[in-house]
Amino acid sequence: MTTKLLVATHNRGKVAEFADMLGDMAIEWFSLDEVGIEKDVEETGSTFCENAVLKAQSYAKMTGMLTLADDSGLQVDALNGEPGIFTARYGGAGLTHEDRYRLLLQNMRDVPWPQRTARFRATIALAAPDGSLLGTAEGVCEGMIANEPAGNGGFGYDPVFLLPDRGQTMAQVGSAVKHTISHRGQAMKAIEPLLRQVLAD
Repeated sequence: MTTKLLVATHNRGKVAEFADMLGDMAIEWFSLDEVGIEKDVEETGSTFCENAVLKAQSYAKMTGMLTLADDSGLQVDALNGEPGIFTARYGGAGLTHEDRYRLLLQNMRDVPWPQRTARFRATIALAAPDGSLLGTAEGVCEGMIANEPAGNGGFGYDPVFLLPDRGQTMAQVGSAVKHTISHRGQAMKAIEPLLRQVLAD
């Protein structure tokens, strides 16, 4: 028997990424669009965790579905942790992913290599169909901001996020590798035991 699970995103790519990571679980995956939800929950939290919990609980209450929500972003040390919780909105509305990472590179143009340290951070929250919080998990991936974009994989800031031990950006590593080392992959691994327990119950 499969369990219906709502992922609190309009991004089918993100849903596919989650489904790929937990491919052996009896889950039928849904995005917000697939359950007819157009409304976006306002992310009023001051941390990734607060925003993930807010989204998971709100959408679970709206739909009566078991709901998984993540909030994630890029923290650049030379920019005092920016863009942080504003990663997806960096530079304002109407920008493409490429516009945003090019703005980031522009803002980092004078930062010497040793100081270009950064990390992707993700928090995943799981809420029951009644909206009660079942648990949260966090994942972190350390890296550097490259001088130039490279690679065609992934999305968002992946082309400028360099993994120093691999000498490749996140957009250059294959999806199987990315799932094991990415912030979202780490967070999914951490939430997996809770999800398995919920499905078993």
